[in-house]
Amino acid sequence: MAERQSSIGKVHALIDYEDRYVQPLILAALKARMPADDLILIQTISEAPASDANLLQWKQYESLDLDHVMGNSRTSLMNSYIIRKALIRKHYLSTTVSHWLTKNPESCLRKNVKPSVEFELDFAEFLDDALVEAFELRESFEQNEGLEDSEKQWWILKPGMSDRGQGIRLFNSEDDLTAIFESWEEESDDEEAEHSGDEDEHKVDDDEGDEGNGVITSQLRHFIAQPYIHPPLLLPSPFASADRKFHIRTYVLAVGALKVFVYKPMLALFAGKTYTAPWETEDPNEELASHLTNTCMQTGEREGSVHAFWSLPDDDTGLPSDWKQNTFDQICKITGEVFEGAARGMMVHFQPLPNAFELFGVDFMLDAEGTPYLLEINAFPDFAQTGNELNSIVQGLFEEVVDVAIKPFFGLSTEEEQTLKRERMALALDIDLGRN
Repeated sequence: MAERQSSIGKVHALIDYEDRYVQPLILAALKARMPADDLILIQTISEAPASDANLLQWKQYESLDLDHVMGNSRTSLMNSYIIRKALIRKHYLSTTVSHWLTKNPESCLRKNVKPSVEFELDFAEFLDDALVEAFELRESFEQNEGLEDSEKQWWILKPGMSDRGQGIRLFNSEDDLTAIFESWEEESDDEEAEHSGDEDEHKVDDDEGDEGNGVITSQLRHFIAQPYIHPPLLLPSPFASADRKFHIRTYVLAVGALKVFVYKPMLALFAGKTYTAPWETEDPNEELASHLTNTCMQTGEREGSVHAFWSLPDDDTGLPSDWKQNTFDQICKITGEVFEGAARGMMVHFQPLPNAFELFGVDFMLDAEGTPYLLEINAFPDFAQTGNELNSIVQGLFEEVVDVAIKPFFGLSTEEEQTLKRERMALALDIDLGRN
C-alpha cells in the first residue's frame, strides 16, 4: 500500500504501439527524456494506484481507453485526438481548405494547395450524374478536346478514404475516368468469384498495401480529383536518386487545444522509377511507379527511395542555394494555416482536446519552381518507411514529443525548458480554443 501511495505523483506510462519498429523507439525516447524517478511503465491501466493518477497512454487509436481520458482530463494524456476527419480524410481536407479560403482569401493555402473537385460514386454507370456539379472537371474535359496530350490538363484521382497510395490514377478525359472505374468493377467481380463466401473480401485496410493498387468503388464512394503537378522538382546527377519524382514527408505534432509544431528533420521519399510525364507513355496508369512516391507501393528493392531532406543537394536544381530552408519555412506556414482552418472552420470534424497530442505525417510535393503543395495529412503515419539507417530521425521526433507534449502536461518541465526555443521543433501555430 505504501508503495502504491508513493507512486501517485509519478507518470504511469502504458506504451503499446503494436509496431516492432516504433515501440522500442518510443520507450528509448521516454527513458532518455523523462526523469527516471518519475516514470513507471505499466501493462494495464489497472496497475495505476488510483483512477486519477498521472497516466500516459501511447497506443494505437483503436486500443485507447477513451473513457479514462475523458473522465480524468487533468491527469490522463493520450497520443491521439478522437475527432480529426477534417484533416486526415482527403475529401474533408478539401472542404477544410475551401471553407478557410472563403473567409481568408489571402491565405497561403490558395497558392499551396491544388483545388480539389469532390464527387461521390457507387458504380461507374452513374459517373455522369456524379459529375453534374463537378464544373471544373467538365470544363477541363471540354478544353482538352482536340489538344495534344502534352497540352492537356491532367488530373490525379484519389479515393477520399484510402491511404498508402491506394487507388491513385491519372486521367485527362471523362472517357479515361470512366475506364478507371469500370476496371475496378471488373476486378471486384473477379475477386468475388474467386473468394465467394469470404466476408472480408471488400474490406479496405489502411495498414496494408494493396498489391494491385485497386479499390472497390462502392466501398469507398468519396473521391477527389486534383490538377496533376507537372513538372515536379527533379534532382540532378550525380545524386543517387536523380530524375526521380519525390515528396517530402513532414512530421507534425499537435498538442492540446492547440499548439502545432513542425519537426525540422524531414524525409524525402522517392518514386521507384525515373520520372516520365503522363503523356510520354501509352497508359500512365500502367507506369505508376514513376509517378507514385509512396514507398509502400514499391515492391522489391527500395534503394534510394528514402533520404533525409536536409541531405539533398543544394546546387544545380534550378533553385536558389537556400531552397531547402525556404521550403521548410513555407511548410511551417502552410501547416499552421491548415490546422487553424480545421480548428476554427470545421469544428465538428476536428476537436482538439487539452489532454491529448497527436503526430501526423504531412506530405508535400515541390514543383520545378520550388513551390510546395500540400498533398495530404496522415494519422498514425508509417514510421517504418524511414528505415533502419534513418531511425534516429524518428527517435528524435519522439524525444521532442516527450519534451513538448508529455512533460509539460504532467508538470515535469522546468521554466527554462518551457521557454526554450527548440532547434528541431518549429512552432507553426499557437491558438487558444478555450477548451482547457
